[in-house]
Amino acid sequence: MPKHLTLQKRLTLAAALIALPFFGFAGDFVEGKHYIQISDQAPSKTPKVTEFFSFFCHNCFNMEVQYLPAIKAGLKSDISFDTKHVDFMNSDIGTEVMRALAVIHASERQTEMARAMFNAIQGADGAQGHHDHSAEGHSAKSHEPQIQSRDDIKAVFAGFGIDGAQYDKLADSKEADAKLALWRQQQQEFAVQSVPSFVVNDKYMVNLQEIRTLEELSGLMNYLATEKDKVEEKGGSLGWAALGLLALAAMGRRRLA
Repeated sequence: MPKHLTLQKRLTLAAALIALPFFGFAGDFVEGKHYIQISDQAPSKTPKVTEFFSFFCHNCFNMEVQYLPAIKAGLKSDISFDTKHVDFMNSDIGTEVMRALAVIHASERQTEMARAMFNAIQGADGAQGHHDHSAEGHSAKSHEPQIQSRDDIKAVFAGFGIDGAQYDKLADSKEADAKLALWRQQQQEFAVQSVPSFVVNDKYMVNLQEIRTLEELSGLMNYLATEKDKVEEKGGSLGWAALGLLALAAMGRRRLA
């Protein structure tokens, strides 16, 4: 085989290999379909996924119990996962429940405490989005929300070793106030209109209606968190890479001449 053909093939292969990282993910996930950009600001400094949810939401309870463990397991190790409570209710009890999540964030047993709050508000079968009113021993009162006031919330947290005074201190702290202010601000800024919603790097929102599998969801989150903006930053560098390949090809032709 002539040497110049061998060189040409090598250059073609090199160009293809350079292009692969930029088109592999982008070809799988389409902006406007699988996700939308919700902010013109720079992405968060570190990769993260944030779930906006509500303890009053059946679908959020279902997500918590059925899917979140697998979703988190599918995320890259350098991606953090955070939860923020929406303020759709705009009521005193709604605010108290938001403060409960701020207290949970200060605990080492976050998953257990979050599920306890879901159970207290929705009942054990709330994750299925319904109550079995025909079940033996069922009564209307048995499924009334246990959370009507801060005292009710304290009763839930007492089961985790947090007494009333400790709870008040955490719930009324400056840190909790800052969290609630941020959650409300971002709910408006990101136009969170339904829950659960997933926001990646404070910049992209996942369109769950277009996601078919948990693997696809985790893959999309990984892409948005660690690749999307890097691809765009490097997009312009493809031109320089092409120039470099052309220069290499010219050098090869001079050597063969």
